[in-house]
Amino acid sequence: MGKIIAIANQKGGVGKTTTTINLAASLAVLEKRVLVVDADPQANASSGLGVDIREVELSIYECLVNGDEAAKAVVPTEIDRLEIIPSHIDLVGAEIEMLNLPNRERILKQVLQPLKEQYDYILIDCSPSLGLITVNALTAADSVLIPVQCEYFALEGISKLLNTIKIIKSKLNPGLEIEGFLLTMYDSRLRLANQIYEEVKRPFQDLVFNTVIQRNVKLSEASSYGKPVLLYDAESKGALNHMQLAKEIITKNS
Repeated sequence: MGKIIAIANQKGGVGKTTTTINLAASLAVLEKRVLVVDADPQANASSGLGVDIREVELSIYECLVNGDEAAKAVVPTEIDRLEIIPSHIDLVGAEIEMLNLPNRERILKQVLQPLKEQYDYILIDCSPSLGLITVNALTAADSVLIPVQCEYFALEGISKLLNTIKIIKSKLNPGLEIEGFLLTMYDSRLRLANQIYEEVKRPFQDLVFNTVIQRNVKLSEASSYGKPVLLYDAESKGALNHMQLAKEIITKNS
């Protein structure tokens, strides 16, 4: 039975999509069957895994709003064992269209249920908001991975997200756990980065991953070429960090 991990933080620009794409690719290279669900209308995870968004006929939008079968929306990627359900700009309107649907917070959970058997990990890339689709992702997930950018305001958004997680646990998904806090855009030369690591570590202790994702130009270059960094530059810091993260998650879940 696969584990569903939502990658969420309502603060933009913390590296959610970069983490989703590269963690998924690393898990697949480590011989895990992985599905990425792009639940962000910007569809960056889709294009970052080489999907031409203009040619997508069936996306997560149709699955959520029209009840289309998720298995039919799955698209292969360049990496063996890694597949994706792409997103579409139409997803922007999905929240309004879903308002009148019965059990609207649990639609994504129902969509993904038939696929759980086929994958070891299902990673959901959430949009930078706490709207209905993110609530759906957190309701469908077994755990949530929270990327935290190493910058001064990083901790501000966390309390809001933790509050949302608490509400979802009490009302919709009692089994939701925190997979871990992942420090991204880490620059070890900066004293601030080290201070933030300590600040996150203090209250959250073992929930903070040992792996940190260092600042790395290759990561953003790879996305613009529609590839995970593993295919773009396997020796780069970005590739090695994500591989280390994948190993840490596998060990934690074994």
